[in-house]
Amino acid sequence: MSLERALALAERGRGTTHPNPVVGAVVARDGEVVAEGWHERKGGPHAEVVALGAAGERARGATLYVTMEPCAHHGTTPPCTEAVLRAGVAKVVAGSLDPNPEARGGLDVLRAAGVEVELQDSFAARAQNEAWRTWVSLRRPFVVLKLAQTLDGRVTVPGSSRWISGPASRRRVHELRAQVDAVAVGMGTVRADDPQLTARDVGAVRQPRRLVFGSGPSDLEVRSGPLGVELGALAEEGVQSLLLEGGPTLAASFLREGYVDKLMLFVAPFVAGAGMQLALELEEPVRLTRMTSERVGDDVLLTGYVREPS
Repeated sequence: MSLERALALAERGRGTTHPNPVVGAVVARDGEVVAEGWHERKGGPHAEVVALGAAGERARGATLYVTMEPCAHHGTTPPCTEAVLRAGVAKVVAGSLDPNPEARGGLDVLRAAGVEVELQDSFAARAQNEAWRTWVSLRRPFVVLKLAQTLDGRVTVPGSSRWISGPASRRRVHELRAQVDAVAVGMGTVRADDPQLTARDVGAVRQPRRLVFGSGPSDLEVRSGPLGVELGALAEEGVQSLLLEGGPTLAASFLREGYVDKLMLFVAPFVAGAGMQLALELEEPVRLTRMTSERVGDDVLLTGYVREPS
């Protein structure tokens, strides 16, 4: 229960900690919560330091629950492992390991110092920072592929409006755009639809970078190099998350090269009978994990991971 509380606390830093991850911490003893904390902003104290500071002497002999293992390096702030040891905590329960090569190993440091440690390896804790975890470990953005189709697999419907999914699904897409660092399509989509790719009518605090992969004239930011090179360059520029909204050609390119992490498929409740089909030309099948389904207006949203956050 305390780890679940720490996960909820971490969300309070969503949108203000970037480019850092969101992290929450709870100090408990004798089954009761003594203090809580979360990381609020880059350069500010980390979640466990905030919680331990609030606990004071009550932290001695207590258990610290934290969504990610305490960092073990000098960055913007000192190592959190030092704060844990100074506080006299008896046990640390972490929801996930730190994938950052420069900061990981905090549980090992604490174990070597005599602190009891437990790793729960919570998928919820890893998914909470899925974009950041991919960015620091693979040095590329976390890529979400969004597609929409009819029940018979059509991605275009001749003679109808350009929209396949309903208004609730379209609003969800705008919410997604507001949450990611960049949105991208292929040049074919640019020529066919001239998309804006902005987050509209959802109270977006910031707009994503708007990209197009391919060659040719466009008002969008053109990325014409090999996908791996372009994704690496985007990561260096601080892009942690990328939403793909292109058609089957762009989707297949990213899937073939192994650059899709999550797939979100909006399925509309009608049979088109004609139009372009979602035909992804792949050398081998792509299996998804952690599949979920959700009703979004009249549509159904299917979500799964091609590569789970590690």
